[in-house]
Amino acid sequence: MDLRIMGFDSPLLNTLQHMMDLSDDTEKIPNAPSKVYMRDAKAMAATPADIKEYPKSYVFIVDMPGLKSGDIKVQVEDDNMLLISGERKREEEKEGAKYVRMERRVGKFMRKFALPENANADAISAICQDGVLTVTVEKLPPPGPKKPKTIEVKIA
Repeated sequence: MDLRIMGFDSPLLNTLQHMMDLSDDTEKIPNAPSKVYMRDAKAMAATPADIKEYPKSYVFIVDMPGLKSGDIKVQVEDDNMLLISGERKREEEKEGAKYVRMERRVGKFMRKFALPENANADAISAICQDGVLTVTVEKLPPPGPKKPKTIEVKIA
């Protein structure tokens, strides 16, 4: 409500009016998450995944219907973070056709997974078949038993 319409026009009332009209824009809140963070959080939440552990590997299974291998990127960051990302593009509209309903998600997607300490970041394979991405991360061999260290005794 604008107080000037009712005939009240003073600096104090204008200041109060301005304070009451402040928007809830997240950019004005000091500790609010950034737009990039919010976009990435939505992209991560929209990409469900299953993770299986086998005796010699970890397997990440992610549904990727309608995507080609060129639309999917699998990376390892900092030697312990598996990043699966990509983009699902909207189909070109053909002349005379229009969407009546659009429910399939389009846009970028991303998932990050912290790899366990025994994961071998140099032995990762990925295959996409029938709309399902399967990423296999081999495990490092368990460390062998430590041999006792023999120290030579010198005669003084």
